[in-house]
Amino acid sequence: MRIAVCQFAAGTDVAENTRTCVALIGRAAEQGADLAVLPEVSMYFDPKHTDGPGPHGQRLDGPFAAAIADAASSGGIAVLAGMLETAVGDTAGDTDAPDGAARDFNTLIAISARGERIGQYRKIHLYDAFGFRESNLYLAGAIEAPLLFDVAGVTVGALTCYDLRFPEAFRWVVDAGADVVALPAAWIAGPAKEQHWATLLAARAIENTVYVAGAGQTGPVCCGQSMIVDPAGAVVAGAGAAPGIAIADIDPQRVAAVRATNPSLANRRFTVMPVIPAAAR
Repeated sequence: MRIAVCQFAAGTDVAENTRTCVALIGRAAEQGADLAVLPEVSMYFDPKHTDGPGPHGQRLDGPFAAAIADAASSGGIAVLAGMLETAVGDTAGDTDAPDGAARDFNTLIAISARGERIGQYRKIHLYDAFGFRESNLYLAGAIEAPLLFDVAGVTVGALTCYDLRFPEAFRWVVDAGADVVALPAAWIAGPAKEQHWATLLAARAIENTVYVAGAGQTGPVCCGQSMIVDPAGAVVAGAGAAPGIAIADIDPQRVAAVRATNPSLANRRFTVMPVIPAAAR
């Protein structure tokens, strides 16, 4: 399976962001990719809150998702993309932020090569770190079954950005059967942040003996550096700092070979359990 990590800098113009996503999907398809991974919040990104606190989301069947589905179908390529999802009905939960504004979900949508939505993942770990508070803007997703989908015989799992700092989240997805974990991100630039990004992508690949494909937004706010890391921690493709794509082949036999040499998953003596809030105990 050939995977493309695509990077660009999204802004507040949803139409422009959508056109860029469609163009990147087309480029990935032209280069023979079976799956294009677009960054976190590719639909709309406003880190300086110039448009106010929101909500700015769309439904999972809204115009952004429809455009991604059309591009996937036209190119014959599966797509994983980040968007803001309107919280409605049974999914809404506690939608009141401290300032009284409603909140969206930070959501990934998985689209098949036929243009069908095959799943979604609502970001579980919100980025309340390094001076940011995503929980003021977004709702955390419920801990349910992980998002897994098949592309060309390879099982892909999905997580989002800050999830990278939580090894148990990756183990949760790998335990469910992922051969590759795709990670759309908007990894904020800052002192040592590129080093954190590269180190953690490699660490998650090594400790889980899987491929990890990180697709990040580019500068000036984010650091880019989208890359694909193999199960032994080797970077097999990287996109650098500028907008563009990087492509690599995902080989299940490589996963099997690394696990034969390093059977750490089979040797472990601990499992992963979700944290239960005190109020629910």
